[in-house]
Amino acid sequence: MFSSTKTPAASSILFKQGYPHKSQPLYSPNINSHSPAQPSSQDLKHVNMPRECLPRFIAIAKVNTMINRETCGLLLGKDKGHKFVVTTMLIPKQHSTSDTCTMVEEELVLRFIEERNLITLGWIHTHPTQTCFMTSVDLHTHSGFQRMLPESFAVVCAPRHNPNFGIFRLTDPPGLQTVLTCTAKEAFHPHPDQPIYTDAAKGHVQMKEDMSLEIVDLR
Repeated sequence: MFSSTKTPAASSILFKQGYPHKSQPLYSPNINSHSPAQPSSQDLKHVNMPRECLPRFIAIAKVNTMINRETCGLLLGKDKGHKFVVTTMLIPKQHSTSDTCTMVEEELVLRFIEERNLITLGWIHTHPTQTCFMTSVDLHTHSGFQRMLPESFAVVCAPRHNPNFGIFRLTDPPGLQTVLTCTAKEAFHPHPDQPIYTDAAKGHVQMKEDMSLEIVDLR
């Protein structure tokens, strides 16, 4: 989970405050590709992501995972016209606990993104002991990304479980609108019983072999 008070431009970032996770998901992803509530992947540009992002991030996070601390990062890339391409995985300076991860010294990240002329395409974080799902805090965090860039996606890594990762986005409609208009004060709260988020890996996000990946660790 991340936090920021800045309004993101196309090449900037958006973060939310981290809160402790509940032990169970408040809503499970509906990944039925025939659901009428799901956005058509044809309405979105494809995002190509190097498959090695996942094992590399899990390896980077291993030390934190072993001591039950979260790790977070950003997936940055370029607009190639007909598609987006993830080129860089950035690990910001951060403070983490067993169920939170908050970026610090945000200006370093903003400077890096602006100097490289990159776009924030997605974000990634670990659940050290839990499974792959989007908490209500994750949903609110991601709504800011997806509001600015519809193709934005969230990766949750659960190194101690199988499957050990999930790639998600809010449904649009109804998920994005539901979360953006949610006024609940509590960090963890239920949302309406409808498909709020879905599996982006079965849609517009495509993991590819033999793609180059730059890894930058600012910690």
